[in-house]
Amino acid sequence: MAYLISEEAQDLLSAVKDFCDSEVKEQCKEYDRSGEWPKEMYDKAIEMQLTMLEVPEQYGGMGLSRVDVAALIEEMAKADAGFATTISASGLGMKPVLIAGSEEQKKHVCDLIMGGGFGAFALTEPGAGSDPSAAKTTAVKDGDSYILNGRKCFITNGGIASFYCVAAMTDKTKGSKGMSMFLIDRGTPGLSSGHEEDKMGIRLSNTCDVVLEDCRVPASALIGEEGQGFKIAMATLDQARAWMGCVATGIAQRGMEEAVAYGKERIQFGKPILKNQALKFKVADMKIKIETARQMVAYALTLMDQGKPHTTEAAIAKCYASDIAMEVASEAIQMFGGYGYTREYPVEKLLRDAKIFQIFEGTNEIQRIVISNAVCGKF
Repeated sequence: MAYLISEEAQDLLSAVKDFCDSEVKEQCKEYDRSGEWPKEMYDKAIEMQLTMLEVPEQYGGMGLSRVDVAALIEEMAKADAGFATTISASGLGMKPVLIAGSEEQKKHVCDLIMGGGFGAFALTEPGAGSDPSAAKTTAVKDGDSYILNGRKCFITNGGIASFYCVAAMTDKTKGSKGMSMFLIDRGTPGLSSGHEEDKMGIRLSNTCDVVLEDCRVPASALIGEEGQGFKIAMATLDQARAWMGCVATGIAQRGMEEAVAYGKERIQFGKPILKNQALKFKVADMKIKIETARQMVAYALTLMDQGKPHTTEAAIAKCYASDIAMEVASEAIQMFGGYGYTREYPVEKLLRDAKIFQIFEGTNEIQRIVISNAVCGKF
């Protein structure tokens, strides 16, 4: 079963599949080895308007539903999860502005995306991962400006973004209520990208530090009001988690497809190994898990489109989809046998790519805290 999407999205899905088959699926192998960011590939994606899928229609976007976009993102993830992560993370960079920004800020970031730019969400710090309220980055008011100092780490698109939504403490004495959110354009004096990570997986995405050294921004760069940064960040993650579930589902789908194709070709004991019921049952379990993940993602995104609460559903979608992506990738390797453990075949990469989805946008342990708190309530 696929996502139930509009006719417009179906046409786009066909184009995205053709693009991924011709420009991403095979080419990603070399970039996975080198760790080089494939600019030419992303330039072609920009030409196809793939980076602007989440731009609202009133700001020049396509007017797609979130479920429509999910079908497209999953197709990208099947080709390469790092590629899909870059596209999705650009949408993530817009979310704080779309959630709480001024009309001027919303138009500005959408214009940058429509013009071929990327966005980045800069929340995580070396000492503030699962606990973002422990952030050390500061924003000090100075007349009609704020001066920001600090270092963000593990920022997707950190080295290639056109704009950044940066969380910083405007009042350390208030803990999470002293956090504020700022919109900062690339090229602002005092803002730079730092150490680039040499990652285990999603190697077609850029992940690096974002450094702020006496970075002066106008007061108009503040998103929402002072002290609202933590609330904006949590609302941003509530949305982002479902998208991570979407990418993870694409990894799992690719794993199942590769396992089935190999199982039909690999002959042992005089017959294709997929003739063995034990392996067919593995495939059945893969399918059950993938469809469950996909429908959970679709449900969470539908709630968002309807303006309904979605915190728990997004956490479930992210947690479950990333867990089963690891499981399916591992089982795919098992079905390939020794070949699956080599880089000559595609399934070992799926396992490397899948792991991060259990970690970023809130670890799966954090997701289980969110889910259990929703179920148990205060007592």
